[in-house]
Amino acid sequence: MSDQPNTNIITLTRHVLADQFELGPVASGDLTLLLTAIQTTSKFIATNVRKARLINLIGLAGETNIQGEEQKKLDVLSNDIMINSLRASGKTAVLVSEELDEAVFIDEKHRGKYCVVFDPLDGSSNIDAGVNIGTIFGIYHIRPDSKGTLQDVLRPGSEMVAAGYTMYGSSANLVLTTGKGVNGYTLDAALGEFILTHPNIRVPPRGKIYSFNEGNSMYFHEPVTKYLNSLKYPSNGKLPYSARYIGSMVADVHRTLLYGGIFGYPDDKKSKNGKLRLLYEAFPMAFLTEQVRDLEVLNDVWKVTGLTCICLFIWFVVQAGGIATTGTKRILDIVPTDIHQRCSVFLGSKDDVADLQKFYQQEAAAKENGTS
Repeated sequence: MSDQPNTNIITLTRHVLADQFELGPVASGDLTLLLTAIQTTSKFIATNVRKARLINLIGLAGETNIQGEEQKKLDVLSNDIMINSLRASGKTAVLVSEELDEAVFIDEKHRGKYCVVFDPLDGSSNIDAGVNIGTIFGIYHIRPDSKGTLQDVLRPGSEMVAAGYTMYGSSANLVLTTGKGVNGYTLDAALGEFILTHPNIRVPPRGKIYSFNEGNSMYFHEPVTKYLNSLKYPSNGKLPYSARYIGSMVADVHRTLLYGGIFGYPDDKKSKNGKLRLLYEAFPMAFLTEQVRDLEVLNDVWKVTGLTCICLFIWFVVQAGGIATTGTKRILDIVPTDIHQRCSVFLGSKDDVADLQKFYQQEAAAKENGTS
């Protein structure tokens, strides 16, 4: 007898609603509705990405964004889709997009209690080549008594309440955290729903892949160069790491979260503040990375030690599976001063990122000794 199809599918909406029910009466349902709006935009963008060449969405739109980058037609369309859907949800107060010079403040009629920062189409330079691209987003709750100002988004990434991305490629994958682990969903085109396919994503403590744009090697600072050499020419008899770089942050980070390793886009002699944007690229990806938890180890500790719930929770937070750093400080602790601020980014398996940090620490120690 052939296997029957699963009749108990868990959709993104069902999963988010289940989390809401767990919170009980304190949950307003506003975040659930906002996440529903975001998954709707992801479906809409996914459809247009698939049909882009057929409906003449390939190529430049003839404009540049605030970053000075030429906008693709799909960039502009994706931004419009996001803005319209988030405004119509009635749950947002401030929107920040990579494609817009200024923040969007929602009119009182449609104003809600959340702020969304987003890159509507990351990796858009790959559109014409059919390479994976994606949408990145982060969500803040507005401050108490605020009606939605710029200060509601110029806050550390650690204050986000949710973050995620949708990757458009051979399938559309939405990866999301609301602060309690990370889950991945795949769009079932027939059902028109995102289905839970990667529950409780866990990043290994160490991987075998590094993802850097080594075309910029001549501009890298010494700690990065030394670290990369240690991966390519290990002196301890271990095998060298494999290099994988797609050039789309969503795709490179997605692989890193699933397989482990390290993703890096450092500041260098050419881009002194780094290339990636802090608010809507670095923060959401860092928030996700630190939420990817090693649940198998956690369960083993529970069985062996019988920790109390409070101690278990503390251990759970400390043992978050990934690290995200600029090389010298935690990304989520940075306080932004501009909505389009840039920063250096390294994220991935905790052991791999810790190895990188040692080279920065060695450089700092050498400078200190040289001036003492």
